[in-house]
Amino acid sequence: MNYREKKVMTIGIVCELTGLSERQIRYYEERKLIFPERTNGKTRKYSFTDIERLIEVAEKLEDGWRTHEIREKERKVTEQQRTDLIRGQLNAAFGLYKKR
Repeated sequence: MNYREKKVMTIGIVCELTGLSERQIRYYEERKLIFPERTNGKTRKYSFTDIERLIEVAEKLEDGWRTHEIREKERKVTEQQRTDLIRGQLNAAFGLYKKR
């Protein structure tokens, strides 16, 4: 795991870095747009990758996107990445697929 993915920052620091309120950040978590880790004491911990994601979500919402649209687009991108990965592995192993 690289430093960008380590979940070490508290919600207060994330608020300072993003300009978002704690309420907004918790709402994005509630809507399944961000996934902080929790300590044993239930404190949320965020990574630099989470901060980038929060800023991206906030910008999309400002542009008129809805939370379910953001989740759906992310799901589609993830599915396409998975498909491309499988095709690449099959092609490397068997020379079966050619990308269209």
